[in-house]
Amino acid sequence: MSSVAFETQRAALADVVAIPVTPFAEDGSVARETHRALLRRLLDGGITTLTPNGNTGEFYALTPEERRLVTELTIDEAGDRAVVLVGVGHDVPTAVASARHARELGAGMVMVHQPVHPYVSQAGWVDYHRAIAEAVPELGVVPYIRNAQLTGARLAELADTCPNVIGVKYAVPDAARFAAFARDAGLERFVWVAGLAEPYAPSYFSAGATGFTSGLVNVAPAVSLNMIEALRSGDYPAAMKVWEQIRRFEELRAANGSADNVTVVKEALASLGLCRREVRPPSRTLLEEQRVEVAAIAAGWSI
Repeated sequence: MSSVAFETQRAALADVVAIPVTPFAEDGSVARETHRALLRRLLDGGITTLTPNGNTGEFYALTPEERRLVTELTIDEAGDRAVVLVGVGHDVPTAVASARHARELGAGMVMVHQPVHPYVSQAGWVDYHRAIAEAVPELGVVPYIRNAQLTGARLAELADTCPNVIGVKYAVPDAARFAAFARDAGLERFVWVAGLAEPYAPSYFSAGATGFTSGLVNVAPAVSLNMIEALRSGDYPAAMKVWEQIRRFEELRAANGSADNVTVVKEALASLGLCRREVRPPSRTLLEEQRVEVAAIAAGWSI
């Protein structure tokens, strides 16, 4: 399948790539109707790329059945309004089964989570992604890279055998390393998505990214869209004005090794009456003092 066939998917990656939360009901199960309502809010807010089963969706805290449910709800709700990039991972058979499930439902792409195995060799990284990409040649495949040791040459090697590897979610917090990695892999060959969201988007765009992921978008779609519009037009001062607006919110998410990454987003949504604040272990709800601060930030965005 030629890269031309993935034009829609490539365009969808060069955008705000939303990572929806997975809201929970009082009994701890996935709150289906709330989930649908949050997805509709994103779609109505102008978001056209959705990633069910991303880290902001608590991928690693969901059961296999719940991951399938989240995929089904998202694809059903998105319809023809958005391109869906389904997060897959764990062992190879599990990731392949998830990717095939996404394909059957009509998803356009899968994002392959960074392997969580404690021993990841670079050649093994290629093998892992190749096994998944070859199982779903019709889908665009987007590796999620958090491994600073991985070289751009390895990504190029993967894409040589798997032309459906069309984009990269790069989430190593080092703009210089990203710039080098993208050029070693092939700057024009892939769509580069800044995988560390709005705080890193300006620096990564200056080095070649054309999209960024976002968890904040759950709370304030307009804020994320303001940033990408500024970046697309090369207006870095305007992008940094948005950066200043979201700085404290993102600092709270990033504190203590990103311990409250999802928690802060859900707390903001709870303060707006949009979903429950509960997260699953190993995440934890915020202390009262932090809740007040998050609510004030969310209210300040006047959603």
